Formats: sequence, C-alpha cells, structure tokens
Amino acid sequence: MLSLNAFLPDEDATLALGAALARELTPGLAIHLRGELGAGKTTLVRGVLRALGWRGPVKSPTYALVELYEVSRLNLHHFDFYRFHDPREWIDAGFRESFNGRNVSLVEWPEKAEGLLPPPDVQIALAASGSGRSASLRASSPTGTTFLEKAARAFEFSPSTS
Repeated sequence: MLSLNAFLPDEDATLALGAALARELTPGLAIHLRGELGAGKTTLVRGVLRALGWRGPVKSPTYALVELYEVSRLNLHHFDFYRFHDPREWIDAGFRESFNGRNVSLVEWPEKAEGLLPPPDVQIALAASGSGRSASLRASSPTGTTFLEKAARAFEFSPSTS
C-alpha cells in the first residue's frame, strides 16, 4: 500500500497538510491518527475542518470522546480515545454506529480501542522531529490508496522509504 512522508516545520505546515487531506475526503473514510501528546493530531484535524469551511472552535475531544461536525458535504466525527482504559469502553460508548460508511471518522489514540475499531483506510503518525514534526501517512485499504494519491497532488511529500 502507498506510504507518504512529510516534514512539517511549524503549525502552519500541519494545518496545510490537513487542508490538502480535506479536499479529498469522502463519506465512509476512516483515518487513524497516532502520536504522543502534543504531536499535532488535533492541529491536523483543525486544518481539515478549516479547509472544509468550519469557523467554530476545534478542540480535542479528550473528555467528550467525540466531536461531531456537519461541514461542507460531510458528517465528520473526530474521536479521541486517550482516556480509555479498556478497549471495551468503545463498545460501551456506542460508537459502532458511527462507523457506518456515511461518516468521515478521524480517530486519535485508536490503539486504546485496538481490535474493536473497524480497520482504517489511512493511518497517520505524527512525531516531533528536530524543530518541527514528521508526518507518515500509510494507506491501509484501496480506498485509502486512492485518497492518498489524490492528496499527494496537493501537498509536497518526501519520497517514501517503505
């Protein structure tokens, strides 16, 4: 499957990556966001939402677990499972219905619901790297590959080593 890498020197670059991804989002797409606290996961989601026309606040749904956005042509669900202690909490929260092929799902801390979440179309890993961040994007499905191929046209990625 397709892998892309980028160096994000600052917050503006992270927002720009989010904007490039936003242009290619389609209903049903599931994206898992991985990275330590402060790696830029919510900033990336903010870039997606701003590019789709959302003007309200964009905050990490750490306490609410999910923030729902009806924006542009999409229903976007932004999940944050950081506070989960057991993957079964995902079932207890009733989120299964959200992964229905109609919503775009952006999931922070997917490992906290490991084995219960539907597989992602794309996985994005963000990490501190020198004075900025590195972003590694990997398609996990044919839909994810098509999505990343299109997004790559709108953002400058480094050649992949995988």
